Amino acid sequence: MANGALAIVLAAGKSTRMKSALPKVLHQVCGRPMIEYVLDAARAAGVSRIVAVVGHRAELVQEELSKHADVEFALQTEQKGTGHAVMMCRDQLASHHGAVLVLAGDTPLLKSDSLAGLLHAQLDSHAAAVIGTTDTEANQGLGRILRDSAGQFERIVEERDATDDQKRIREINTGCYAFDSQSLLSALDRIRPDNNQAEYYLTDCPLVLKSDGKPVVAAKVFQVSEAMGVNTRAQLADVTRAIQQATMARLMASGVSVVLPELTYIDPRAVIEPDTIILPFCHIHGPVTIGSDCRIGPHAVVEGAIKLAAGTMVPPFSRISGD
Repeated sequence: MANGALAIVLAAGKSTRMKSALPKVLHQVCGRPMIEYVLDAARAAGVSRIVAVVGHRAELVQEELSKHADVEFALQTEQKGTGHAVMMCRDQLASHHGAVLVLAGDTPLLKSDSLAGLLHAQLDSHAAAVIGTTDTEANQGLGRILRDSAGQFERIVEERDATDDQKRIREINTGCYAFDSQSLLSALDRIRPDNNQAEYYLTDCPLVLKSDGKPVVAAKVFQVSEAMGVNTRAQLADVTRAIQQATMARLMASGVSVVLPELTYIDPRAVIEPDTIILPFCHIHGPVTIGSDCRIGPHAVVEGAIKLAAGTMVPPFSRISGD
């Protein structure tokens, strides 16, 4: 049902808090630029066309993503807010009739099931806009979702504008949205930079649409971890750790023995068959395929597009590299 959706992925930001010249979305998580996890999740949710909004060192982001046939680009030459970034996609929106996801390129923990849920919420309710939400006690600094007495979406209130009672609201805006493309185009024409930052906020679009009498929904389809954006090196380490833990859990559930997961690195793209044993301090990088009944390490490195046959023994302190 969600097939044919368009995704706009915001990827124009700098790495100011990371103290880096490299565009933020190109910082690697488990061997891949973090934005690629967002693209994968969008595709798996049913998106067939992706627009990456580039800005800071745009040529680097375009060079990295140009290998993906389904990715096109929009250029944001000035950083004037999230709404302004989406305005740069007017041509793509005008040619698309249907659902549009708007996502941040620095959220590598997004799950395809959650994005599919967001798209289905937009389709099922015929909404002009769906705001993806989640509950969390750690809501400091985040936009709260206000609902009316019937439980329907009323508005988003930012923390700086919230009353004490509103600050206690646990439901927060994740920054993930699903819009009807033509409704979004209409709203973008009417938002204004009437705020202290003189920026165009995407969060103003649902309010514009609601004032038109169009349905606007807040859908609680995300886990709080998915909203974790990467702004610092510490957060980069946090999401890397989360993806590693998920990778280890998946492999062990499938019959692979990882003797000490906390002392082992395994690329999420690796395919490892049951009854293989991965000993401590091993590093498995890239799209490695390892057959069943293998024994790897300890202290071994296996990397690249390489296939190890069933029963292979990789000795301690060895390195095996593919193309």
